[in-house]
Parts: sequence; structure tokens; C-alpha cells
Amino acid sequence: MASEGIATESTPNEPQARHVIYCGVCTLPPEYCEFGGTAKKCKEWLEKNHSDLHEKLYSEEAVAAVLSTLSVDAQKRAAKDSQKKEAKAAAAEAKAAETKAQAQVSIKRVERNKRKYVTAVSGLEAHGMDLKKVAKEWGKKFATGSSVTKTASGGEEVVVQGDNSDEIFDWVVDVAGVPEANVDCVEDKKKKAT
Repeated sequence: MASEGIATESTPNEPQARHVIYCGVCTLPPEYCEFGGTAKKCKEWLEKNHSDLHEKLYSEEAVAAVLSTLSVDAQKRAAKDSQKKEAKAAAAEAKAAETKAQAQVSIKRVERNKRKYVTAVSGLEAHGMDLKKVAKEWGKKFATGSSVTKTASGGEEVVVQGDNSDEIFDWVVDVAGVPEANVDCVEDKKKKAT
């Protein structure tokens, strides 16, 4: 009789945790990727990384089963909505590529006093770079102080101690992949106070 009250290993008392797969693009579960703005990329990611789940969600049988439950008007609306979403996603992707191609990176060498310089770089965030990580990498690479500061115009720039404008130009073109035409080198002289 005492054995009836004791739980055995075959029947656990606590519920088991579920293993949930999250999309690598939009970070939602794949069932909800269609509600994000990157459905096409999500679908490609799912097909590449989890082909079994992709087959379950996007196979012709699965899509036909879902559409068969809708009325004729709802099917037309769903088709129209999906076309709008695809067009909107394609337009957003094209716009992002265009702004990235036109974005300028400005490298300024600013004189502090006499022979002391700082190099200020702005416009990197338009090319998808994390300014804090870039500042840390440059600080290690050039063995100087490097930080992210706010500009008067409200943007942010990376300030590196010393005259490193040539090395930074090479890094921006080679490592970051910014076209040379989009990189602008400027020499700023600090005005003397009267």
C-alpha cells in the first residue's frame, strides 16, 4: 500500500518543458514569422536550418489545408494581404540597401593643442556597425583611448586619441566594406580662443 503513494520514474509528477525553436531572423517562433516584417528571410532561414519544420508549415498540403478552412472572400483577402506584405518587405529591403550605398563616413582629424590630435569618425551606424564595439576594437588596435561621444547635431561619433586617420580609412574600406567614394577625410583645426 505504501508503494501507491510514491511516484515512479515512468510517471513524472511535474510537467515536462517544451523545446521551442525560435527564428534566427526575427526571433519569433516559426509559426509566427508571418506577422513580423521579414517573412521571406524567415522562410529561407527555416528551410536552411530546420527543413522538417519548414515542410510542416510551408508545404503545399499545409498551405492548402489552411486555405480550405477560409471562406472565398477570406481567401482573396489573405492572398491580397500576402502580396502587400511581400511588396512592402521588398521595398524596405531596397530602401535599406539604397541608404547604405549613399551613406557617407566622415573621418576628421581635429587638432587639440599644438601637436596633439584626435580622430573623430561619424556615419558608421548607417553601415550597420555597433559604435561601442568599433571603438573598443580601435582602442586595442591603435593602443590609444577610444570612445563613443554625442555630437552637437544629435548623432554619435567614435573619437580616437592620436592621428590615426590613415589607418582608420584603411580599416573602414577593407574591414567594414564601405566604398572609398563614401569615405570623406577632413582635417579640422581648432580655433584659438581670443
